[in-house]
Amino acid sequence: MDVEILARIQFAFTIAFHYIYPPLSIGIGLIMVIMEGLYLKTGNKQYEILTRFWLKIFAITFGIGVATGIIMEFEFGTNWAVYSKYVGDIFGSALAAEGLFAFGLESTFLGILIFGWNRVSPRVHFISAIGVFLGSMFSAVWIVVANSWQQTPAGYHIVGEGVNARAEVTDFWAMVFNPSSVDRIIHVWQGAFLAGAFMILSVHAYYLLKGRYIEISKKAFKIALSVATIVSLLQLVSGHSSADGVAENQPAKLAAMEGHYDKSAPADLYVFGWVDDETQEVTGISVPGGLSFLVHQDFQAPITGLNAFSEEDRPGQVNAVFQFYHIMISIGMFLIALTLYASFLWWKGTLFDKKWLLKIFTFSVILPQIANQVGWFAAEMGRQPWIVYGHLRTSQGFSQEVSANQIVFSLVLFTVVYSILLLLFLYSLNKKIKHGPYNEAENPEEFLKYT
Repeated sequence: MDVEILARIQFAFTIAFHYIYPPLSIGIGLIMVIMEGLYLKTGNKQYEILTRFWLKIFAITFGIGVATGIIMEFEFGTNWAVYSKYVGDIFGSALAAEGLFAFGLESTFLGILIFGWNRVSPRVHFISAIGVFLGSMFSAVWIVVANSWQQTPAGYHIVGEGVNARAEVTDFWAMVFNPSSVDRIIHVWQGAFLAGAFMILSVHAYYLLKGRYIEISKKAFKIALSVATIVSLLQLVSGHSSADGVAENQPAKLAAMEGHYDKSAPADLYVFGWVDDETQEVTGISVPGGLSFLVHQDFQAPITGLNAFSEEDRPGQVNAVFQFYHIMISIGMFLIALTLYASFLWWKGTLFDKKWLLKIFTFSVILPQIANQVGWFAAEMGRQPWIVYGHLRTSQGFSQEVSANQIVFSLVLFTVVYSILLLLFLYSLNKKIKHGPYNEAENPEEFLKYT
């Protein structure tokens, strides 16, 4: 297999596996802050117990997220040497900021959060929870800023030519607030909040179905449902804003997302479909002129299509981009419907009477994860053939001295190691969930009652 394809597969695999964990950390971190805040406000011991329980799961998730993230930084140097040289000044600034302002904040306060129970005051402990949550959010900011710069470069100039060319920062804040960064940061945050909220909904729906920890699980479920309902609706706003930005800055990507080929014509909005790149036709159900309306508020407004670009300057896997994008949208709409219906039942006072609904929530934990993954796939594959949009092609960015056999060997090795890490994560997670939120020493009556 081609070295470039193998290098892309390896990086996609490692980043996809890593991206399971940071969104969970951010989302669980938000709800931990809410739970501990409610404990401070009400004095209800159950909120403290919930915070302690989810802190244990947060710590497991955070640890594996750090371990899997380190690998990617080495891959930049081993498999993508030309690319690393080209973006080194840009990425160096962003990743250094992550280490200083985000990881340091998160890891410092995490120590207080884990070991500070009964050692610091409740208010100091709550502040540490906020610090951990903000640190995880800031970490996402700098990673997304670096990736967004690849999509919409700004605040730089090019020094050197050919293989010696590299981008240098000329305006740090223009680099940070490049045309796509704000929309993408907000969208990533919201996806993370949903991942964490649905993890909590899943676990406590499971407890309710099993008749365990009823009272405390109802409290946790309502908190997570409130977050999930609000954020799933806000995803519509940030998603639309992101699509407007793609239409302006990366029209070939938008065209691939909707399978739109005509150079300049009104574009349909597909509910689902299948793209045939050879015949340049899409088979499926669509809203005629729907994409034109969303972008320009006019059903007849022209949208730039793939045929406006030369074949070597547009995404090669149009159907894959189309499918990933529409899977993300479909899951997002389902989560909106699910959370709104559950919220309606909560308002009626019958939420916990619907066993079938609790079963759906138990298994729904996987949906935000799938949406986050396919959203990134659509964004990255839609950017092709550029690794830095409009400047450096992916085919120019990989290391020329790395052989296919070396990449295959490392890919197999990563697969084995990551499989072991995933099994350890699932084992630890399952153990914590089966144990439940109550500790025998802290609350023996509740422990004996529900175990």
